[in-house]
Amino acid sequence: MNTRAKEVADAVDASRKQTRRRGRGPCIIPEIRVDQIEHQLGLAVERVMAEGSLYDPNIASWAIKQAQGDLIEAVFLVRMFRNTLARWGDTQPVDTEKMQIIRRISGIFKDIPGGQILGPSFDSTHRILTFEPHGEGPEIEPQPPCTSPETDESFRNDPLHTSQRFHSFPRVTDILIGQKCLHRDPEPLIGEPVPDLTRTPLSTPAHRAIRLQSLARGDEGFLLGCADSLQRKGGQGSQPFMAELRVGYVDVCITPPELGFNISIGKIKLTECVMVKRGRKVSPKKKAVLEKGYGLVFGQNQRKAISISLLDRSFEDAAANDRSAIERESCPGCDQAFVLPHSDTVESSGFVQQLTFPQHVDFQAELAAMGFKAGHGLSDVSGDPAS
Repeated sequence: MNTRAKEVADAVDASRKQTRRRGRGPCIIPEIRVDQIEHQLGLAVERVMAEGSLYDPNIASWAIKQAQGDLIEAVFLVRMFRNTLARWGDTQPVDTEKMQIIRRISGIFKDIPGGQILGPSFDSTHRILTFEPHGEGPEIEPQPPCTSPETDESFRNDPLHTSQRFHSFPRVTDILIGQKCLHRDPEPLIGEPVPDLTRTPLSTPAHRAIRLQSLARGDEGFLLGCADSLQRKGGQGSQPFMAELRVGYVDVCITPPELGFNISIGKIKLTECVMVKRGRKVSPKKKAVLEKGYGLVFGQNQRKAISISLLDRSFEDAAANDRSAIERESCPGCDQAFVLPHSDTVESSGFVQQLTFPQHVDFQAELAAMGFKAGHGLSDVSGDPAS
């Protein structure tokens, strides 16, 4: 190894050691455990699982710890780990109508069958910073170690909670369909293959299944901004309303060929959202009906689910109306060619973070193209790790 290569290797090794040292912090402070991250930073874990396209709270917690709380870096780690896993088969579509409800609200009906269930949400809290540790105070009782309210058996067996949260609830959209305010979705074809974004390169215009997959793994903040642009620029054309938002657990089932029937392999937490808006009149003699947008995401993340459902409806409207380029520029949330490629945190961070790599050769070429000659120390800009 020549001297130059050794200097670079030593600099890289020193940077890695400094990164690990910063992540550990002072040794007098106890090291944070993975189970603490999983159960006390659950919303961050669920966000990493959603954007990493891998439902595994333990892996997401390890990624957050290794990334020192940088959620985009944690998503990158989860994606890389996911690519090493073998594929064993396909699951059956999850039945969200049989969801074990934790939170269920509707913005269009005051009273819905089963009632509104607020559940755990910051919407019902005061946005006032407090310095009381979790589990203290008169309103909160400490939970048993390593459990959460949704997975603790004592919580599941409590008649008060079981009667409300762990029974099937009818969909609000079924009420609208019964009133002929909303069209029923066509039944999916049995055996029809579902496009897989992880095996098919993204291209626009994309199939709706690919769009929903891309949005489900997209960055929450970016999707929230795009959905906000719909509201501010009037891209939706009419006021959207939340038909129903559900948070809860659903069974994941597979059908082994040797058995020939479904078996449950576990439960996952999902957030499902349906937004509705007034549709266009197809003819003067027919009434306008409602049109809906749909969003589904891992974990409890209502902002992202709402954003996905708004964007889903916007893409459908854009395809039906064939909006012009000027309209798409005035409302970026209407343009799937803009939203889908830029919503992926791993792809976006790759393009941006490559700017940190040595680019002195390209810079010298840029200066030459501008008519400058090498000199005044510019030729010495070589990215020396010792500098």
